[in-house]
Amino acid sequence: MKKILCILLGMAVMVGALCACGAKKTTKSDGKLNIVATIFPPYDFAREIGGDRVNVSMLLKPGTESHSYDPTPQDIISIQECDLFLYVGGESDEWVRDILESGDRKPKKVIALMDCVDKVREELVEGMESEENDSDETEYDEHVWTSPKNADKIVRQITAAMSELDSKNASYFSNNTAVYCQKLAALDYAFQEIADSAKRKTLIFGDRFPFRYFADAYDLQYYAAFPGCSSETEPSAATISFLIDKVKEEKIPVVFAIEFSSGKVADTICESTGAKKLTFHSCHNVTQEEFDNGVSYDSLMQGNIKALREALS
Repeated sequence: MKKILCILLGMAVMVGALCACGAKKTTKSDGKLNIVATIFPPYDFAREIGGDRVNVSMLLKPGTESHSYDPTPQDIISIQECDLFLYVGGESDEWVRDILESGDRKPKKVIALMDCVDKVREELVEGMESEENDSDETEYDEHVWTSPKNADKIVRQITAAMSELDSKNASYFSNNTAVYCQKLAALDYAFQEIADSAKRKTLIFGDRFPFRYFADAYDLQYYAAFPGCSSETEPSAATISFLIDKVKEEKIPVVFAIEFSSGKVADTICESTGAKKLTFHSCHNVTQEEFDNGVSYDSLMQGNIKALREALS
């Protein structure tokens, strides 16, 4: 990755020189804030806050898996020339730090989502397939936005940065944020109400589990095939057997898979237990059709409310 990034950075410098000589510029010249986000949640938060008074773009193409993303030379230039850059800030974003530390051109402001909240460590729960890791560094769960409580904190920090960059529209951003945070509060209330009245507190994921912050927020227990950022796709027979036994033992009606997953592990568990497979959306990214139809973090979470209610009933 380091070698690839060095090549990309070199290409970005060359392209930047061409831009300076009269080629088409990448930044908008309409006077609006130019905001670049790596993935869907911060992209959606920024457009909710900024409305039609900002330009917001997302580097990750709709329909692609976020963990396999590599920046293009044009992506690097977009980051360097924007007013506000929003990224997650975890281990999978090491490439971002290389870009921000290289060259003279940098965004005016940068926000790492993981710096907006209290981080928790990635964890292995009983039955979960472990992944070999030679690093001695503590690995933190990167999926901070999966809890609406955290989303509220992130949104408020994005608003503060946007208001500082564009003070003329600060009250507009603030008003939009007040309305949007009411939506986040409603999501939080709905999830909490389901958890408080649930017959059970256990979730089963025949998949990765990028919902540690969500589970902690609503005091839910979970079992899954892999941790949230695992690159593994084939769990051992022991892991599958453990999850099947857990579903049978606790009479769990739903087994979850996440978006952009093959769903094969969840299918296997469901075939052996009679449980129903449902999707629980981590909001990493959306399909091209969803993107074109204006799907939002709020609408995806509304779908998760229905799925959670069925799983805990």
